[in-house]
Amino acid sequence: MFNFGYVEADDFELSGLLLDNTISRQGHEFANEFGKYWRDIPHTFGQNVQIKEIIVPQAGTKLTVHFDNQTIYQTYMGRRQTPIKQRVENAVVLLIDAISRSGAIQDNPDLAEDEW
Repeated sequence: MFNFGYVEADDFELSGLLLDNTISRQGHEFANEFGKYWRDIPHTFGQNVQIKEIIVPQAGTKLTVHFDNQTIYQTYMGRRQTPIKQRVENAVVLLIDAISRSGAIQDNPDLAEDEW
């Protein structure tokens, strides 16, 4: 196997990716807090999550969390700084539910989206 300094290639495991497409300070704070939870969620190998932020003129921003090409969470944030902890926790709970549902669909041939 390859030897990358002190880490053996067999010992290295890459989990899923968290893609941060936020642009505001509140969006970055949401993504950072979300990322702390994401690191602790098990069974994310090969799973990707994307956080997108869209500016809504005169209102603030719209944050969406995408998993498996589906929107699993969406919230609006005003232009003023608001607490985001509860919003992050809600998004994480919905993400865990989406991960468990996707695992159940892939494991059960009767619920699989394709014939394989």
